[in-house]
Amino acid sequence: MIYFAGGFSGFTGIVGTFFVKEYLGLSAAFLAALAFWAGLPWTLKMPLGHLVDLVWRWKALLVYLGAALIAASLCIMFALVTQTVEMREWMSVEAWFVLSSLLAPAGYVVQDTVADAMSVEAVPRVGPDGEALSEAESKALHTTMQTLGRIAFITGLIVVALLNIVMFAGVEGLEQGQKAAVYASIYAMALAIPVVSVSGVILSQVMLAARARRLRAHGVNADEAERLIYSQSQTTNPDYRIFSGGAAFVALTLIIGISDIPLAQEIVFCGSMAIITTLIYQLIQKLPRAKAQALIGTAIIIFVFRAVPLPGAGATWFLIDRLGFDQQFLSVLSLIGSCFALIGMVLLRPLMARWSIAYIVVLLTLASGILALPNIGLYFGVQEWTARATGGVVDARFIAIIDTTLESPLGQIAMIPMLAWIARNAPVELKATFFAVMASFTNMALTASSLLTKYLNQIFIVTREVKDQSTGTVQVPADYSQLGWLLITGALVGVTAPLLTVLLVQNSRLQAND
Repeated sequence: MIYFAGGFSGFTGIVGTFFVKEYLGLSAAFLAALAFWAGLPWTLKMPLGHLVDLVWRWKALLVYLGAALIAASLCIMFALVTQTVEMREWMSVEAWFVLSSLLAPAGYVVQDTVADAMSVEAVPRVGPDGEALSEAESKALHTTMQTLGRIAFITGLIVVALLNIVMFAGVEGLEQGQKAAVYASIYAMALAIPVVSVSGVILSQVMLAARARRLRAHGVNADEAERLIYSQSQTTNPDYRIFSGGAAFVALTLIIGISDIPLAQEIVFCGSMAIITTLIYQLIQKLPRAKAQALIGTAIIIFVFRAVPLPGAGATWFLIDRLGFDQQFLSVLSLIGSCFALIGMVLLRPLMARWSIAYIVVLLTLASGILALPNIGLYFGVQEWTARATGGVVDARFIAIIDTTLESPLGQIAMIPMLAWIARNAPVELKATFFAVMASFTNMALTASSLLTKYLNQIFIVTREVKDQSTGTVQVPADYSQLGWLLITGALVGVTAPLLTVLLVQNSRLQAND
């Protein structure tokens, strides 16, 4: 239910894009920088993961905490749309938007940390005969478990896309006040997201209570049933180095974030990477040397693959302003992408269980490079030629649908072997800690991606038209003249960086064949 709620969180994604475009004068570079700060809570999975191991019996409380943070974020956005004047009396609309953008990921990361640890625990380490599972069997089971988690997440995305299609029907023809009412209703409905995650806790408690009753009915005394059902099988000793590392990260982030010094994001990123790599070094000391080297090599490949820059908000603005993609059509694209991602995961699960991560990264990198071409072509007007040649069939929307259909499974397919690899190498007594530390490292790659995206948007400046809501005067004119070079540069970096990394790692002592 937590993973499903994570997918359902995309319900406000499209309305958030249009809210920024229509209400806020934020640049693409600023939004990329905001994505950097919003991604930092995910690196806090280190101390959170260790906390989950220590309070395993009471992990449900962390789910409630995450739900409260998510609800607070959604309430802020609802109030911004419905009570804009009153909210401005306290802070600017932009400041409220930034606060909401930081609260939501903090809530999701708390809940996701709990769910990740449970996905590790769910996979048995021995077979029915009590014998330890082989490497191949363990890899297949963990791949299946992480696939189920991704299926829950994608199912949430599908439900979101269907709801958005219904909610955005005809919205492009509405007045601004009527659009605001639609946006507000979506944020209100999104309050179901924390309810969904909390319902998972309630359902699990009901199931555990039923299991305890069955044990007592079979003659097990109450104390023994309590121990078997609710007591964790492994005891975890607190590692204060992990908490001190997390505290150092928080202190570094707060000091740098409020000091307005140059290169604040870069300093936070480097400091965070230093803390995380130190913790990883401490954790892998117990592993055999060969396995530790392979783990480091795999982590480097995954990091670079996820750290490549993205086009940023400018590409979406171009689709909206120049190609006329409205809210409902973007919802249709989301639905198509989610459905084909689900199909791709199910069909390719056996292959992911057999292929090495390095091999998968090479294939996905080449595929993503090829699939970047249609978006570049749309900017340069290829749809005008294809529409004339096909009698109007292959137009901009047709190309976007085909590209989304082919590209959508890539991101989720890349996630599954990575998560299975992390889960398979996690020690039993430190399942949440290990998963969180390694996941924090890979999530730092997304932070690096946000930084690189910001740099690209500072080099190739893209602006969309911003009007004053009261007077209708244009405050910022639209300028997409540099978007083409931004798309081309991003695609080239996205292909060459992962391929070179795989080549270097696989020809070194860090060779990863897992």
